[in-house]
Amino acid sequence: MGLAFIIIIRILFVACMVFVIGYIFGGFSKKPVLTSLSKVAAILVIVLFIAANMVFMRSAFRDGRGCFRDREHREQIERFGR
Repeated sequence: MGLAFIIIIRILFVACMVFVIGYIFGGFSKKPVLTSLSKVAAILVIVLFIAANMVFMRSAFRDGRGCFRDREHREQIERFGR
């Protein structure tokens, strides 16, 4: 389920970016419905970016041993005794 959630977040992120870019460079600002959708998309871009980072951080710290550098450092300490 985690991979499917990441894929869904990325697809929604791209869809929101299409609305934001369409508002800035296209004719979305001339139509009121597309203007309101672009404003909602701008807010969703921020929310989805934070949600994607939360999912990635949860998957990185899932095993309870910290980040990858801590794990490598711990293995190095166990090997060389530093």
